[in-house]
Amino acid sequence: MNNVIVLNIVRFLSLGLAQVLIFNNMNFGSYINPSVYILFILLLPARINGGLLLVLSFITGLYIDYFANSMGLHASVCVVVGFIRPSIINLFFRNQEFASNEGVTPFSVGWQGFIKYSLVLVLAHQVLMFYLEVMSFNNFFFTLSKSLLSSAVTLLIIVIVMLIFGKRRRF
Repeated sequence: MNNVIVLNIVRFLSLGLAQVLIFNNMNFGSYINPSVYILFILLLPARINGGLLLVLSFITGLYIDYFANSMGLHASVCVVVGFIRPSIINLFFRNQEFASNEGVTPFSVGWQGFIKYSLVLVLAHQVLMFYLEVMSFNNFFFTLSKSLLSSAVTLLIIVIVMLIFGKRRRF
């Protein structure tokens, strides 16, 4: 089996388990709910087939939905993130050439580029997730502040995970 496939299976399982066992059970009040599992979608190869990206995004969200009992909320949000991901890669890394199985990592695009890329996708994920969760704009600023705080904590955890587990070589 290809090394990239094994690496992505390990990422999928470990980030999903970390989300379900650790981050879903952390109590930061009602404001902060980190979604670290999105890192799996962020680190997929940059030149992945669009259909495969959407299927993997859906399966990732469904995996979290199953354990969080959230009835498709994460699956729908992950599909949207998977759908906009190629556009964000084109926007930020237009001049960047990626190898066939190279992911968007801090070691392939630099920390500044990775943080911008991650920030946009994490923010889109969190805003969409929290507004779909409440299905209302009645508490617009409460939901927005919850989204922003959760995005900041999620991005911080993603950076820490990349510092600890990130590989400094290209795939």
